[in-house]
Amino acid sequence: MKIAMVGSGYVGLVSGACFADFGHDVVCIDKDQSKIDRLHDGIMPIYEPGLDALVDANVKAGRLSFTTDLAEGIKGASAIFIAVGTPSRRGDGHADLSFVYAVAREVGESLSGDAVVVTKSTVPVGTGDEVERIIAESGCTHRVSVVSNPEFLREGAAIGDFKRPDRIVIGAEDDFGKEVMREVYRPLFLNEAPTLFTGRRSSELIKYAANAFLATKITFINEMADLCEKVGANVQDVSRGIGMDNRIGPKFLHAGPGYGGSCFPKDTLALLKTAEDYDSPVRIVEAVAKVNESRKRAMGRKVIEALGGIDAARGKKAALLGLTFKPNTDDMRDSPAIAVAQALTDAGVNVAAYDPEGMELAKPLMPKVVMCDDPYTAIEGADAVAIVTEWDAFRALDLDRVKELANAPVIVDLRNIYRPDDMRTKGFTYTSIGRP
Repeated sequence: MKIAMVGSGYVGLVSGACFADFGHDVVCIDKDQSKIDRLHDGIMPIYEPGLDALVDANVKAGRLSFTTDLAEGIKGASAIFIAVGTPSRRGDGHADLSFVYAVAREVGESLSGDAVVVTKSTVPVGTGDEVERIIAESGCTHRVSVVSNPEFLREGAAIGDFKRPDRIVIGAEDDFGKEVMREVYRPLFLNEAPTLFTGRRSSELIKYAANAFLATKITFINEMADLCEKVGANVQDVSRGIGMDNRIGPKFLHAGPGYGGSCFPKDTLALLKTAEDYDSPVRIVEAVAKVNESRKRAMGRKVIEALGGIDAARGKKAALLGLTFKPNTDDMRDSPAIAVAQALTDAGVNVAAYDPEGMELAKPLMPKVVMCDDPYTAIEGADAVAIVTEWDAFRALDLDRVKELANAPVIVDLRNIYRPDDMRTKGFTYTSIGRP
């Protein structure tokens, strides 16, 4: 089957490469000529473990190609996926669907045969209805079924998530759409991947509801961590204790500096706006979004306290280890590190930082932060070292070297990757999240 993937960013490129690896003939389409040129040269526009090798293998096999020409790219495609960005719209926080609608219009004007048009982008409830209307009004005379097929990919583990999914959600309103989507995902049906066919609107809401629930879980354990610090409990023990309950489960119960990235902040906000539009407020999600934003800045204050407080911190140096919102990605969108760095520089602290993959994207977001070539360069002369992202490279730091290079043996572990007793035994003044 020929598949066209309109949008060659994170979702589009990973999905397109994985579909090609299943044996489909895939064309990835993007308006950005420089991005397409880089892909032709084997240069990935994003960092995702294993993606470069997967793309290279399928390009060489002739199953994956790239173009800026949408009309040519969708020619003969049975399924056309829309995987363009839906950022938060400035001013009101609604998802900006202008790219989605522009693609729908161009697809409608360019179709040369029957096809299923699939919204892979995360979109609010009712977007599929509007896509259907736009295609119909474009003068398209071919049979078209508009389907919702949300993605559930975790950055840093996207290829595995795509090939071994927890579930496949397909929102279709007719048999034609269902039949084509069954063929698209047939390789995964053979692996008995759980597949849920729903109405289109239900499918659109499932993605937002899932992300809002996970964001709530993260925020809940973060607030429990704050309580643990006040009462002398250990949040890791609390997390294990409640996570052993099968009704709750252990995932997303790791206390930290707050959630970030391309999905949770944007999607919780979009869900709030959708709920508001339909006069059905979701107060829990509203509280989650507010608490998460304030937490990020609070983590900066935690580092300032480790430097001796607001008055003593001015002129001192802090080293930030990890800048991306999570490990194994270069994504800086809504990363807690941005708020932490801002709080520190606002307090007059000199900040040096290191991240294995995110520094190029971090530079314009943190103009006052000195980017370093390795963690030890950042640590040199620091009065406090803050672990902001739990990259594997930070889990086994040479602690003797850290003590030797740092101006003071102070570590603020915002990801709880070290044991408090071990750190104190080694002579560090050690602060973590929700642990005595």
